[in-house]
Amino acid sequence: MIEPRFQAVAEQLHAAGLRTTRQRLILAEILFGQGDRHVTAESLFNEAAERGARLSLATVYNCLHQFTAAGLLRMVTVDGGKGYFDTNLAPHHHFYYEKTGELRDIPEAEVAVARLPEAPDGARIARVDVVVRLHD
Repeated sequence: MIEPRFQAVAEQLHAAGLRTTRQRLILAEILFGQGDRHVTAESLFNEAAERGARLSLATVYNCLHQFTAAGLLRMVTVDGGKGYFDTNLAPHHHFYYEKTGELRDIPEAEVAVARLPEAPDGARIARVDVVVRLHD
């Protein structure tokens, strides 16, 4: 039986085709219970630990990638390998504050991409991500 506080996220996971494990429920509640946000695996791991959840960092990474593959999150990569997970699935772009590592949404209508190259044979453009880097 699923605790009442997890019912909404359990339904969300089930609708995405994911089993409702304890780890997924805990992380989904943290991710999706606070409106749109950007997290790294490390920040989510720390937030879960602050709430008393005993999870490994590897489990957090695995769940984030499973949520992304299931269409519940969108991954935004900045600075090579630094990845953020975004709960806002609507088309939009990002400001990236280089000093603090903060990521903020930019509404899609505020960015105009004048021209894109043709996709290579056998491929199609899935989306365009614009990251506007900011510093003081």
